[in-house]
Amino acid sequence: MKNPAKQLAESQEISKEVAKAFEHRATVAAKHLAERVRQAGDRQLAALAERPLLPWQVGVDAAQYGVDFAQRSVLLWDALRQRGNNFIEHERQGLPPLLHFAHEMVMDGRTLERPVNYALLRIVPPDGVKVDARRRPYLIIDPRGGHGPGIGGFKADSEVGVALGAGHPVYFVIFFRVPEPGQTLLDVCNAEREFVRCVRALHPDAPKPAIVGNCQGGWAAMMLAAANPDDTGPLVVVGAPMSYWGGAWSEGPGDNPMRYAGGLLGGSWLASLTSDLGAGKFDGAWLVQNFENLNPANSLWDKYYHVFANADTEPVRFVEFERWWGGYFLLNREEIEWITQNLFVGNRLWAGQHSGAGMGFDLRDVKVPIVLFASLGDNITPPQQAFNWVADVYGSTEEIKARGQVIVGLMHQDIGHLGIFVSGRVAKKEHAQIVSALQSIEALPPGLYGMEIEEQTDGTGKTSYDVSFVEIRLENVVARLNHYRREDEKPFQAMKAVSEFNQRAYELFGRPLAQALSSEAGAALGRAFHPLRFERWALSDLNPFTWWLAPAAQQVKAARQPLAPDHPLRQLESTGSELISASLDGWRALRDAMGEAAFFQVYGNMFALCRGDQGIGDEPQAQPVNPRDLPFVKQALAAIEKGGYPEALARVTFLMAHQDTPLPLSRLHLARELIEDYGDLLPQLPLEEIRRIGGEQEIIARYEPQRALATLPVLLARPQDRNRLLTLLERVLADRRVQRIVPSTEQTGMLAQIRSLLVPDVPAIAAPATPSASSTRMRRRPAAATRA
Repeated sequence: MKNPAKQLAESQEISKEVAKAFEHRATVAAKHLAERVRQAGDRQLAALAERPLLPWQVGVDAAQYGVDFAQRSVLLWDALRQRGNNFIEHERQGLPPLLHFAHEMVMDGRTLERPVNYALLRIVPPDGVKVDARRRPYLIIDPRGGHGPGIGGFKADSEVGVALGAGHPVYFVIFFRVPEPGQTLLDVCNAEREFVRCVRALHPDAPKPAIVGNCQGGWAAMMLAAANPDDTGPLVVVGAPMSYWGGAWSEGPGDNPMRYAGGLLGGSWLASLTSDLGAGKFDGAWLVQNFENLNPANSLWDKYYHVFANADTEPVRFVEFERWWGGYFLLNREEIEWITQNLFVGNRLWAGQHSGAGMGFDLRDVKVPIVLFASLGDNITPPQQAFNWVADVYGSTEEIKARGQVIVGLMHQDIGHLGIFVSGRVAKKEHAQIVSALQSIEALPPGLYGMEIEEQTDGTGKTSYDVSFVEIRLENVVARLNHYRREDEKPFQAMKAVSEFNQRAYELFGRPLAQALSSEAGAALGRAFHPLRFERWALSDLNPFTWWLAPAAQQVKAARQPLAPDHPLRQLESTGSELISASLDGWRALRDAMGEAAFFQVYGNMFALCRGDQGIGDEPQAQPVNPRDLPFVKQALAAIEKGGYPEALARVTFLMAHQDTPLPLSRLHLARELIEDYGDLLPQLPLEEIRRIGGEQEIIARYEPQRALATLPVLLARPQDRNRLLTLLERVLADRRVQRIVPSTEQTGMLAQIRSLLVPDVPAIAAPATPSASSTRMRRRPAAATRA
């Protein structure tokens, strides 16, 4: 029975914590605003001290500044006019993909038995770039989150560009503006499966294609691999919000305001209403509007002032980017409802729960390595949303190993959500190193790894990258990312219940009225006058009042009289712009703090009062403190005497492994070479089965090293298996490439014990020669990876 007094006390405590958090965040916002104002003032005073505005020159300076200001104004307005014209022309063309690279359609999803508005493109390599059809093809899935496709290949330095540059065939999944009637996400998943099979058929001698999923395309790639585990190669998931309730990195949960949007709007019903008023279509411009609202300083001021301040060079880049940013696509009602109810509000998919329409996915069915790329500077997909699902699905590091899974995390320190995909700097560094390391990642033993990229510059200024992998514990990662130990996610359970109630109420009482009032003509008119579309076409050649802009801009360019950026009046202008931007950022911080406080005040108290009702507050079973008590550890240890040659080889690998030091990419390259050279002595099993066996044997070697060693002869009961293992050890240890690696004292002793167990009364194999001190870092002996 509930205790009202206890519930009331808990509610009061929640209110105190919410008030305390709001006060802290408001104080931080005020400090940030004051600091930016102070810095802007200091810069202005320093500029005036360096180049003062002299009284007898004020008239001349003002006249020069007035001319420059007027000219830049004309160029800014003309850039907006060009943006509007591009928007109209792009719409007339049907919003084709804005890829930097030439391409050709390979498969049109609109011709499938269950048609979808998706298609598969082959990227045509540019002149001078050669690809090898026998190398692993890359299949890139762009996000369908309001914008059109193309972000993964928007420029030369992009995901497409680095994969082509490495000699890989590249394919791109695009989508058209209007979805097919009745299209669902299950249909899309099935279409993408057909695309993968098509790519495999085009490259029969190549490894399975690598799937790169950007943002929403990331969880689409995960769905694809979970539903079709035998078809795909490694997955690269970039900036994908897969655990949508997650957030909070440094100053508190309000750092990521988008995760509260569903609760503050009452749940998923608003997406349904918008779809019904759109005659069954959801306008992606509303999703883009949400992104714009995240940063009002940039949306309302900074991006326009940047064009104005750099009017001679910036309009070209601005207009080109706005062509993609201003292309808005549609989703069917069924698609947006599934997304909002199962991902954004429900957070169901990654727990392996079935979610209606025959769509149930368990990510534990994914058999291939997964690379997760996120950024600490991303407030749309913060690291918690990118990584927390691993803990939800697997629960422990031991389960990851026992299932033979390899998960690699890569973290950028500061870039924003869009920069993860379009930044040339990120493409040259992170994306290029992922491509170069992906094949080697398949040779990693099962587990969770952090990918580290160290940038180095030689004497000539040439930049190179040193890649290494550090094994990490899932439990430590979750604790580091979630400062509140995920306690701040509990109110989302109450929000989910409210959303489901509102959704049912809307479907009963609101939907009939909304559908009766909607029509195709009304929906088209509503889309045309959406604020984001209206601001574009209203400033285009469709507007007769803009007739003068194009000729005026041409005259301005011919008679341009620019002022240097360090001109005193230009400096004053820049300071004024900074104050406006700082004010908008301060307002945003207070707005987000108020939204956070409102969310936790409502749903935190609701969670406390309704815990236990209708599934609200059902606590997951706590994981045992001692890892030995985990089910997967018990199962592995119970099978310590079961198996044969594959299990024995994997066990020897981990018994002889170095621990807790980085594994350089060069070591993985060596492992791949050894796999090819000594393949006749390795188990002939599917790669995923080898990884599963390796994970189980690592658990055995970690928790029962002495029993693992003593029971080796049981696994190698057949003399031919013993001879095969000893032959492999002798040949690998005699390899000159291996002899350059420094063995530890423990490794040498373990090798002697293994030798004496398998061949009693025979001297141990000689240890490799000691190399020079310049040898590369070591995590495991190459034999550790040769099993893969």
